[in-house]
Amino acid sequence: MRILNRLLIQSTFRYHYRTNTVKAQKKSNTFNLEYDPIKQTIIYPPELLINNKNYPTDSWTNVNPHILSRLGQNLHRQKNHPLYHLTNRIRQYFYQQKDPRKQSPKFSIIDNLSPIVTVQQNFDSICTPNDHVSRTKSMNYYINKDTLFRAHTSAHQVDLIRSGLNAFLCIGDVYRRDSIDPTHYPIFHQCEGVQLFNKEELFMENRNVRGEKDNLQIFAPNEHRDATKQEGHTLEAVKLVEASLKQTITDLFKTLFPNASTLNSRWIDATFPFTHPSWEYEIEIDGKWYELLGCGIIEQSVLENSGLGKDYIGWAFGLGLERIAMIMYGIPDIRLFWSTDSGFLSQFQFEDSTRPVQYKPVSAYPQCINDLSMWMNKTRIDPLDLYDLVRSIGGDLIEQVLLIDEFYHEKKDKHSQTYRIIYRSMDRTLTKNEINMIHKDIENHCQKQFDVEIR
Repeated sequence: MRILNRLLIQSTFRYHYRTNTVKAQKKSNTFNLEYDPIKQTIIYPPELLINNKNYPTDSWTNVNPHILSRLGQNLHRQKNHPLYHLTNRIRQYFYQQKDPRKQSPKFSIIDNLSPIVTVQQNFDSICTPNDHVSRTKSMNYYINKDTLFRAHTSAHQVDLIRSGLNAFLCIGDVYRRDSIDPTHYPIFHQCEGVQLFNKEELFMENRNVRGEKDNLQIFAPNEHRDATKQEGHTLEAVKLVEASLKQTITDLFKTLFPNASTLNSRWIDATFPFTHPSWEYEIEIDGKWYELLGCGIIEQSVLENSGLGKDYIGWAFGLGLERIAMIMYGIPDIRLFWSTDSGFLSQFQFEDSTRPVQYKPVSAYPQCINDLSMWMNKTRIDPLDLYDLVRSIGGDLIEQVLLIDEFYHEKKDKHSQTYRIIYRSMDRTLTKNEINMIHKDIENHCQKQFDVEIR
């Protein structure tokens, strides 16, 4: 796998708005943006400073503080997040595909490119028509008329091909103005897959091609566009690329859903600006059909934008990680992926990403969190003993106990441990006084049972 350091952008973002003086009749939010209550719109400053770069604002600017607050979180890279586990499984599948000439992984995987892209990258490079609805302000988050938050990871396709890659995955957060409901959210995560073939790879090295291969061609002068192919492409080339694409995707989902005795799937003809022919892939789970991705043969004009000319043909797909994770783990609401609630995240704290897990709903009532810090003598407390004590006192009001800090103080010649105790009732909201009484009881029992000093 090739590492593209020049393309990788740090994922830590800082935000600052250069604003004019806030007038008394206008409200400001935490990002110091002005709000006009009469027009019910945000008044943007002349410039936005995002990640130490200034972006001028204009009539196209429509980003908001909620969207900006999500930048740089990279849920797919947060260990023990459900999207992290799903991404790991996709990685493992593609890493198993070897380049026969190099005996190394065929696919490069890029997962931390900046989501701030140009209009040229997001639309023009992949041949999206100027009047296409996907370009509109109503569907995207623009910083200005030339810059926006990527609407798909396809925004990096041409740049990555230009860098020399011919088989890669590009994974990251994407931004689209959408409704917020159990299945839609304005920020989600996408995986773009691309594989290119020259004549030798498509015909000569292809075990599925038998007989005389020398006369087989990717391009021919009299080939016209129809439902099965683009102008210039031979039907033989398109069918081989289509077979590679569909086999790759079918095998991927058999890997992701190994417990399905038979994975019923189907291909639906589709239309996308940057592929032709195009398809959507659907699978059946418990009698219901789910659309999981769109894919197709890359438009030759996109490859020409990448500088490849008439030497290559290829396929591309784009899949949404949240949709697959919701099916895989039984997560009912897409908003849960952004939850910092330990009742949700703790269910995915495991090393083996192939582990079968079904999400268990947590209480709708809020958590109460108290920390317990103790000095011990030379003998440290076994956390399992502490867990038993806490459970015996707090009962089912204890949702989780975590050992969050531990060290040895040489001068004091003592050990220190800090535990985070998370309380939550499944049927009511706990009061602060109620929690404080239980927590104090736990402290007293720790002092008696373990001979500790509460810090």
